[in-house]
Amino acid sequence: MISRKLAGAALAALASFAVLTGCASSDTASTGHDMSTVKAPDPQQAGHNQADVAFAQGMIPHHEQALEMAKLVDGRTRNAKVVDLAARIQKAQDPEIRQLTGLLEGWGVAQSGEHSGHGSASGMMTEDDLAKLGQAKDAAFDKQWLEMMVEHHEGALEMAKTALQQGSNAEVKALAQKVIDGQQAEITEMRTLLG
Repeated sequence: MISRKLAGAALAALASFAVLTGCASSDTASTGHDMSTVKAPDPQQAGHNQADVAFAQGMIPHHEQALEMAKLVDGRTRNAKVVDLAARIQKAQDPEIRQLTGLLEGWGVAQSGEHSGHGSASGMMTEDDLAKLGQAKDAAFDKQWLEMMVEHHEGALEMAKTALQQGSNAEVKALAQKVIDGQQAEITEMRTLLG
């Protein structure tokens, strides 16, 4: 009698297993969709929103213009503090451009966005502003460059704060915080140099 109960239980378990296995092997059984082509999301594609994309698309040309402004320092000033600051700006922002470009490429998003032209994003200088800066020398250059770079950095802070508040990507948020920390310190330094 015990062996009949065990045999019955075993048969019931085997039948249940067969039914469950049969259901699991059919890709369309429960959903009506072919699940054999469903793939896990790409980690670079997942975990970002429009605020993250806007930050990357806006910050790339913003940083590129800061690099352009930093390169103008060479030959236009003898102020070692301005020369040093320009070198540090280049050293900090060039890798950030590469990081942001990599994020956009990973997301399959184009680099150009609504902020790609000079003067269109917060703190961006116009072509005329840059031309005037390029004509200045020595103390006049220092004053104009520092004032423009403060304004430029303030625009970057605004963009980074928006990314922190509205973004969802951890890497974007970490970079936005890095931009805030670094550029706020540089603004303080530039205001000190302006006197």
